[in-house]
Amino acid sequence: MPVAPTLAFQDTLSKFRNALRLLEKQQERVPVDDEENFPFLLLQKLAEIGGLSATLPVENGGRGLHDSPVGMEALSELLRLAGRLNLALGRCLEGHLNVVRLVSLYGSARQRVLLAEYLQHNTLAGIWVTDGVPPVALVQNGNEIRLTGQKGFASAVRAVGVALITARTEQGDTVMVLVPVGERARMGPGPGHLTGMSGSGTGSYAFTGVVVPSTNIIGKPGDYLRQPEFSAGAWRGSAVALGGMDHLVHLLLEELRGRDRASNPHQQVRIGEALILRETASMWVRRAAMAACNSHAEAGETVAIVNLARIAVEQSALALIPLVQRGLGVMAFVRGRPVERVMRDLATYLRQPAPDETLTEAAGWFTEHEWPENVA
Repeated sequence: MPVAPTLAFQDTLSKFRNALRLLEKQQERVPVDDEENFPFLLLQKLAEIGGLSATLPVENGGRGLHDSPVGMEALSELLRLAGRLNLALGRCLEGHLNVVRLVSLYGSARQRVLLAEYLQHNTLAGIWVTDGVPPVALVQNGNEIRLTGQKGFASAVRAVGVALITARTEQGDTVMVLVPVGERARMGPGPGHLTGMSGSGTGSYAFTGVVVPSTNIIGKPGDYLRQPEFSAGAWRGSAVALGGMDHLVHLLLEELRGRDRASNPHQQVRIGEALILRETASMWVRRAAMAACNSHAEAGETVAIVNLARIAVEQSALALIPLVQRGLGVMAFVRGRPVERVMRDLATYLRQPAPDETLTEAAGWFTEHEWPENVA
C-alpha cells in the first residue's frame, strides 16, 4: 500500500534519480551494441546504481519504489531509461522487476529475503510463463518438488540466474515457483529468429529433473493471474516502449540536423508530430503508473486505465515509426543502422497479446463507470 515518503526516503530517491540521469549522459556517445548479443555491460551499469533491487521493499535492501507515487515516478524513469538505452535491456529489466513485484506481493518474508540474496549478487531474474512441449508440471514429495517439462519462450535465457515460472500441480492448479537456472545443458533454441529484439536472447529451458524446496512455491494457486496486478503491471512495459520512442525521436533529430534538413518546414512538421506522439505516450505512462499505485481504486478501474495507456502508447509508437521513415527516407531502412534497429526492436516489442480485447474491456468499464478526476 502506498505510504507517505519520509525525508530519508526522499533523499535516497533523489540520489537514485540523479544516478539515472548521470548514467544516461555517460551512455549518450556509446555505440549501439551488436543486436544479436545480450547487453551485459548496460545491465551491469544499471545494477551498479541499484536498478535491479530498486523495487525490493526497504527492509530487504531495496528502495521500495512501488510504495509511493514519487517512487513510481522514479521507477518509470528507470524503465524509460532502460528502453532508451536498449529495448532488449528494457524488456529484460521489466521482466526482472515483475518477478520482484510478484514475490513482494505474494511471497512470504523468507521468500522475499531469498530473492533479495540473489539480487545482492546482481542476479538477473526472469519471468518465464510460456510453456514449451511438454508444459512444465510439478510433483510434490514432502519438503521438495520435482519439475518436468520446459518453457519455450525464456527471455535472456543465458543471462538469467533465477526464474519465476508457472507450473501445473497434480491437482490441476497453476502455481508460481522460484527456480535457480543457468545450466547450459538445459538451454535450447527459442521460437525462431525474431525480426527485432534479438538482443533479449530468447530461448527455451528444460526443467525436467530439477528439484527445489517446496518453500519455493510463491503464493497460492492462481495468484499469477490475480487482478489488478496481472493487468496493471503492463504499465511497466509501456514505460520501456516510451524509452524506445525517446531513442527514435533523438535519432530522427540527430540525422536531420546532420543533413542540415532540420529547418526544412516539411521536416519540422514531422518533428512536431513526433514530439506530440512521444509526449502523448509520456502522459499516458504517468497516468498508468499512478493508477497502478492507487490502492483506493477499484481493481476494474486500475486495469482499465492501464489497458487504455497500453493501447495509447502502442498507437503512438506505431504512428512514430512510419513518420521517421518518411523523414529519413531510404536511409531508415539500411540494415544495422541504429535507427533501423530501434524501429524493428520497437515494432517487435509492441506486439503484446490481445490488443483488441484489451481496448474493448477497458472501454466497457468506463461505459459503466465515471472517469476518475485524479489518479495521483
